[in-house]
Amino acid sequence: MEFLNNTNVQFFILAYLAGGIPFGLLLAKWFAGVDVKASGSGSIGATNVLRVVKETNPILAKKLGAATLALDALKGIVVLLIAMAVGLSEATLWGIAVLAVIGHCFSPYLNFEGGKGVATGMGVMMVMLPIETIIALVVWAIGAKVIRISSLSSMTALLALVIASFVLKPEMAHAPVLIIAFILFYKHIPNFIRLFKGEEKRVI
Repeated sequence: MEFLNNTNVQFFILAYLAGGIPFGLLLAKWFAGVDVKASGSGSIGATNVLRVVKETNPILAKKLGAATLALDALKGIVVLLIAMAVGLSEATLWGIAVLAVIGHCFSPYLNFEGGKGVATGMGVMMVMLPIETIIALVVWAIGAKVIRISSLSSMTALLALVIASFVLKPEMAHAPVLIIAFILFYKHIPNFIRLFKGEEKRVI
C-alpha cells in the first residue's frame, strides 16, 4: 500500500470519490422527499432533478436543479484547483479531470451507477480548457433555447468543445478530452435511443 503515499495517487482517489458524490439524489431527497433514481429518466443530474421535482413544486425544482448543476460542476473544479495550488503536473491534472467525471458517471456510492457527467465534465473542462468550454457553453445555450432537448444540446456542445480543442490547441495531447467525451457519449446512449424513437422529453 506504499503507493498510497504518492501525492498523485492521493489526488486521483480524491477526484474519483468527490466526483461520485450524488448531489442531485441527495438534494432531491433532503428538500423534496423524492428519489430521482426511481423517477423520470432515473438520472441523478440537474435535468432529471428539475423534471421530477417540478411535478410537485416548480419553484423548488428550479432551485434544486440549479444547485445540482453548480455542485456537480464544483466537485471537479475544487479538486483541480487544490491540485494546481499544490503544483501538480498538467498530466496529473488531466488524470484528475478524467477521474472526477468517471466518479460522477460510475459512482462508488451508487453501485457504480451515476449521472450523465455533463456538469462535472463542464466544470473540469472550464479549468483545463476555459476558452473551448466557453465556446461549448454558447453552443449549448443556443441549442437549449432552440431545441429544448437537454441531451441533444449537451452532445452538440460536447462536439463543439472537442473540435475547438483541436483547432485552438493542436499541439496538446487530446487523449483526456476524447476519453471524457467518450464517457459522456456512452452515458447518453439511452437518450439517443429515446430520441430516435421520438420519446425524448423536452425541457419546458
